[in-house]
Amino acid sequence: MIWLAAIFLCAVFLPTLWVRWVMQRYAREVPNLSGTGGELAKHLIQRFELDGVKAEVSDIGDHYDPQERTVRLSESNWSGRSLTAVAVAAHEVGHAIQHRKKDPRLQARTTLVPLVNVLGQASVGVLVVAPIIGLVTRHPVPPMLIAVIGLSGLILRMLLHLVTLPTEWDASFGKALPILRQGGYISTQQEAPVRRVLRAAALTYFAAALADAFNLFRWASLLLRR
Repeated sequence: MIWLAAIFLCAVFLPTLWVRWVMQRYAREVPNLSGTGGELAKHLIQRFELDGVKAEVSDIGDHYDPQERTVRLSESNWSGRSLTAVAVAAHEVGHAIQHRKKDPRLQARTTLVPLVNVLGQASVGVLVVAPIIGLVTRHPVPPMLIAVIGLSGLILRMLLHLVTLPTEWDASFGKALPILRQGGYISTQQEAPVRRVLRAAALTYFAAALADAFNLFRWASLLLRR
């Protein structure tokens, strides 16, 4: 049983650790790059005439905000002159290009994210509050009802992360890599490590889905013990 638990934990957390390792491995400065991640993002926005799109530094991680039409990069990728910085910048601009082209996958994710976030927060609230309500009213909430409502948000969030994977993969290999390669922003020798960074960027949400799967398993185990 212990070794099965160990295998499960490795399957859940190794992808997340791998993504972080790849990002950090290629985050060292590369002097012969033509600019920083932030400079590349602003340049690509102009080059592809993404009118209304802006780029800025962010303290909440690298992402493209379709509501604000903003490419946001972490400080290290905004000011960094590294393969990680330029790959991530191109990846996020790739999402902006998807947005301009009305990519149905990105549109679906944009529509679902707010709903899933609300349901996810509500489900966690149910898991926390239901036992307290039972103690106060002296009428315990049925465990099955808690399980269905409480776990539904986690399941939806996990499924959203998995559905997001094709959108992320296209941003990396349908948009970012051709842009970097054909535009001469990286050398032939740099293409292999950039591919690794772009793969890690595309699998970020897959790693998040596995983390959600772990939380789902943990909560389900607690509920089944009642």
